[in-house]
Amino acid sequence: MGLFWDLIQQSEINEQSEKAANLEQRVAALENELSKTQQLLRKTLITLEKHLGKDIDGDGKLG
Repeated sequence: MGLFWDLIQQSEINEQSEKAANLEQRVAALENELSKTQQLLRKTLITLEKHLGKDIDGDGKLG
């Protein structure tokens, strides 16, 4: 019976390990997507400020 219990526990450990790896991959992908979104937002803001001639983000400069 001990052998079967060890196998079940090992299976559970492996499953949790896979979930953790998946979660780490998902977090990395989300961080990458956030970075791309922030870059696009910055470019959009710069273009909009130049087009309107206004300081939209309040940093004291255009673009």
